[in-house]
Amino acid sequence: MMNILTVDTSTIVASVAILNEEKLVGEMIVNHQKKHSEKLMVSIDHLLKDGGLSIREIDVFGVVAGPGSFTGLRIGMATIKGFAQALNKPVVGVSTLEALAMNIPFADGIICPVLDAQRNQTYTGAFHFEDGCLVRDLADSVLEIDALIDFLKKKDEPIYFLGDGLPRFSETLLSACPKGVRVPNYLSMNRASSAAALVLERALKGDVSHYRDIEPVYIRPSYAEEHKQ
Repeated sequence: MMNILTVDTSTIVASVAILNEEKLVGEMIVNHQKKHSEKLMVSIDHLLKDGGLSIREIDVFGVVAGPGSFTGLRIGMATIKGFAQALNKPVVGVSTLEALAMNIPFADGIICPVLDAQRNQTYTGAFHFEDGCLVRDLADSVLEIDALIDFLKKKDEPIYFLGDGLPRFSETLLSACPKGVRVPNYLSMNRASSAAALVLERALKGDVSHYRDIEPVYIRPSYAEEHKQ
């Protein structure tokens, strides 16, 4: 039995899940304030105890690698790399946007995660399900909202929007995309269990990494880095 522990701290949501081939052992989600450095280790410890597992019984560590909050990504990545190094276990990183798309499996159209990247931009991508598998239609990107709309206007099928960018962008997106659907809030936030499903799928295929070889995926430099003299 392969036990997977996955964390997602890419957005305001802090989430931890333990999954194996048979079941979701447990999941913790806190969608309140961005204090991941305080919440994460407590959540991991609580989930392991409730699941009757020790950290040494985790076979693969998963982490949502980005895009998203620069600070949040670093916290999740450092935590998982620390465990993997100490226990000599492999790591799997997954995309924030891909993990979000897994919240609504078997949707009958395009799944378009939208994260607020500030400056009237979104972190976004596009996916669909084919024979039960998630297929990518648009690479993870940072786009102006108009550029995203230009891409989506070419699609003649339902488009499911989800993610923390919707409070800001949903009205614009739904006005421009007549077949657009806003996913309910409880499915619209990041969940470590969705990411863990991707981690398990890849781990079973042997698609894993050494902790030294995995890093956050920011897509773009931070505002401070862009304006560094």
